[in-house]
Amino acid sequence: MVIQELTAQFGEAAFVIQSTVDGMPTLWVSRAQLVEVLKFLRTSPQPYVMLYDLSAIDERLRTYREGQPKSDFTVFYHLLSIERNSDIRIKVALAENDLTLPSIIAIWPNANWYEREVYDLFGIHFDGHPHLFRILLPRYWQGHPLRKEYPARATEFDPFVLDIAKQTEAEESLRFKPEEWGMKSGTADEDFMFLNLGPNHPSAHGAFRLILQLDGEEIIDCVPDIGYHHRGAEKMAERQSWHSYIPYTDRIDYLGGVMNNLPYVLAIEKLAGIQVPARVETIRIMLAELFRICSHLLFLGTYIIDVGAMTPIFYMFTDRQKIYDIIEAITGFRMHPAWYRIGGVAQDLPNGWEKLVRTFLDWMPKRLDDYVKAALKNSILKSRTVGVAQYTTEEALAWGTTGPGLRATGLNYDLRKARPYSGYNNFEFEIPTANNGDAYDRCMVRIEEIRQSLRIIEQCLNHMPAGPYKADHPLTCPPPKERTLQDIETLITHFLSVTWGPVMPAGESCQMIEATKGINSYYLFSDKSTMSYRTRIRTPSFPHLQQIPSVIRGSMIPDLIAYLASIDFVMADVDR
Repeated sequence: MVIQELTAQFGEAAFVIQSTVDGMPTLWVSRAQLVEVLKFLRTSPQPYVMLYDLSAIDERLRTYREGQPKSDFTVFYHLLSIERNSDIRIKVALAENDLTLPSIIAIWPNANWYEREVYDLFGIHFDGHPHLFRILLPRYWQGHPLRKEYPARATEFDPFVLDIAKQTEAEESLRFKPEEWGMKSGTADEDFMFLNLGPNHPSAHGAFRLILQLDGEEIIDCVPDIGYHHRGAEKMAERQSWHSYIPYTDRIDYLGGVMNNLPYVLAIEKLAGIQVPARVETIRIMLAELFRICSHLLFLGTYIIDVGAMTPIFYMFTDRQKIYDIIEAITGFRMHPAWYRIGGVAQDLPNGWEKLVRTFLDWMPKRLDDYVKAALKNSILKSRTVGVAQYTTEEALAWGTTGPGLRATGLNYDLRKARPYSGYNNFEFEIPTANNGDAYDRCMVRIEEIRQSLRIIEQCLNHMPAGPYKADHPLTCPPPKERTLQDIETLITHFLSVTWGPVMPAGESCQMIEATKGINSYYLFSDKSTMSYRTRIRTPSFPHLQQIPSVIRGSMIPDLIAYLASIDFVMADVDR
């Protein structure tokens, strides 16, 4: 339908339609018509209210591009419509000697950081962007890491040497200059104070820096500064096999465990055409919901600490220990199990898993009731958070906010219900929402999400399907071990899959899931190789931090601390 609307408005000649494995409408437009097309989509009767993602790909070494326009670099815009419950992908082709595009901040404000990231990592300029500085790397950095000529391994660089000149340059690059950000140093009667919060501060929840412009204790404006945690996960994907990259995904949202394994393997399974058994889907869901509870418990404990109470986090870590006992019994690991596989999981469930899960299900509900009664209904906590850092549904969508932060504004949108994946359509559960969109509601929504996750886990326990734990498909990696002892073809496939990695068909595939902190996705480009040509990781924490200035202006410093606590972010999820 959206393709018909666009061709009716602009004519068929304005677009090149690309076929993708994930089935998402994907259209190429010219640079001259880009802004006009995006404005049309943003203001149509069923608008694409969210710029879900914006990134680029270096096409210069890509072989399999059938049906796509000639392009050295491609910038893609992933737009999401709540009313349509569907997405569209707009692409623009650029020549190597002409890497400029118009900025679209006026259409979606959250394009700001995404355009800066593309400039930083690819060297593509966005005309009209107010602050086109590097965002993940320091300003003195040379080169653009996601270009194909840039090395992917540390061993390909000269040894790092930090001399006095480099150290001075690095220190000077961190100096905050208000005028660069359109800030005034004061008025005719007074000077503003600029307060540096982080990147090493307990309330910053990681290596995250905020520069506050203050009039007394009132926040006039602020500038979030990220990149202190950057490890280059997207670049690493270009030099790891499809199979060996799975452990790297654990380290994105390192509190979400399998939550990053899941969209990655689902996207690969789309590429390969693998249909996993029902038992695999149920096992994956059970572990994903256990990690959702685990992550929310840590959020709850640190949230309460940030508003002044210390004791509850120790109780919540006791609950997390019980979850990790289950995860360790099933996978052999705790925080980073790397246990999902292409086409299945690493092993079948061990004997006795039912008793561990049942014991936890009997334990957790009463603990939640105690937390709500003792901590969350406490008058001090409520006075610190009720009505603090409020935003509306419209504001949340404009800034790319998803997950509990969006549902706390009253919008019932959860991918597990809206677009069921991995068998979620077989489960009965509710989607908790709130109405005020403040720091308190964001907490209470997560409490109710824990209760719903317990419902899902109980259904997994009571209705675990029988059957294999891996798909019977040649690209399942690694193939079932017992088959390698029966026929030589499987033994050879096993050897090649583990040493070189499986060769995935050429194509593009994106998979979105409802992760612990919001919507998370992996967009994979396969060039018919043993490695990904390009892996785009869209995480929820990145847009959530970009929203901070718009929400916190005019508030007090203690309100900022409560707001940061209510976001529930992880810096590895931001920086990737």
